[in-house]
Amino acid sequence: MEKRGLKVVSDEGALTAAVDEAIAGNPAIADKIRGGKVAAAGALVGAVMKATRGQADAARVKELILEKLGVTEG
Repeated sequence: MEKRGLKVVSDEGALTAAVDEAIAGNPAIADKIRGGKVAAAGALVGAVMKATRGQADAARVKELILEKLGVTEG
């Protein structure tokens, strides 16, 4: 997969930076998530996936978003 440029971005620093940018660029969505609408995290995951050209681990990105916003799933 690496030969085709399909390497998954799993570097925590790069993911964290992309998550921070997505949250900063979408304050209204971040507020919805903080308010309990965890499903809205999908929009931020999408923004991170776009920023990483689809190479981020979407599950990990969602975890980071929820962590940063102080939200627990469940």
